[in-house]
Amino acid sequence: MQYLLLCAAILLPQSLAFPAPVKPESWSDIDLESIKAYLDKFFPVFSKTQNLSLEERIKEMQRFFHLTVTGKLNAETEATIKLPRCGMPDIAEYQLFPGTPRWRKTHLTYKIVNYTPDLPRKKVDDAIKRALMVWSDVTPLHFQKVYSGHADIEIRFARREHGDGYPFDGRGNTLAHAFAPGEGLGGDAHFDDDERWSEFNHEVNLFLVAAHEFGHSLGLAHSNVRGALMHPVYSYVNPASFRLSADDRRGIQKLYGKRSSNS
Repeated sequence: MQYLLLCAAILLPQSLAFPAPVKPESWSDIDLESIKAYLDKFFPVFSKTQNLSLEERIKEMQRFFHLTVTGKLNAETEATIKLPRCGMPDIAEYQLFPGTPRWRKTHLTYKIVNYTPDLPRKKVDDAIKRALMVWSDVTPLHFQKVYSGHADIEIRFARREHGDGYPFDGRGNTLAHAFAPGEGLGGDAHFDDDERWSEFNHEVNLFLVAAHEFGHSLGLAHSNVRGALMHPVYSYVNPASFRLSADDRRGIQKLYGKRSSNS
């Protein structure tokens, strides 16, 4: 089974720096800088956690990933922070973005601006359509593909700096990112074209990543529930047998309600 950490939406406040901790004697400067950078980015300090020690912040991260809670940079924790992953903080269970952004309509348009060379266009079209259906199957939402003009959700493949201020970082790290609902970039989803996109269980499965990213496009943040689509860890499941978890369903229906029998 493959394990990668997915990327995510970016419509979030800037992380705040936390007080410089005392370095444990067994940690190198590289260890210390790595864990500080990781925690500052993915477990940012908010007002209620301003005074947490480095040990407490490591414990916070370990609890999220269901690791052994030690407060130490042990092998298990170090392996986790080295995994490729996204650029947004992790939270718990299903979560909504600050301010609870959501679309104020149920008919949304999407446009595929460009395509990856890794897959035939028809395969990309199909993966994107099925990824959106993951969410429309359990809500009143409807998605319509458009080919020109404005679209609520614009989908593009890009490398490195691509105009939104959040450059990709090459193969194997950030896989994609999406913006929470709103004007301008709101709802848009970008996929790192330095990855190798696939429809099967090798490289990175486009359907699974797209379904995760569209959760962000609709207003969901990360979940720490293992097996949830919105969990930040990418694990391959057969797309033909994919089922949305109860946690994901509760989150999206909190925003948009349930799909009626005549929707």
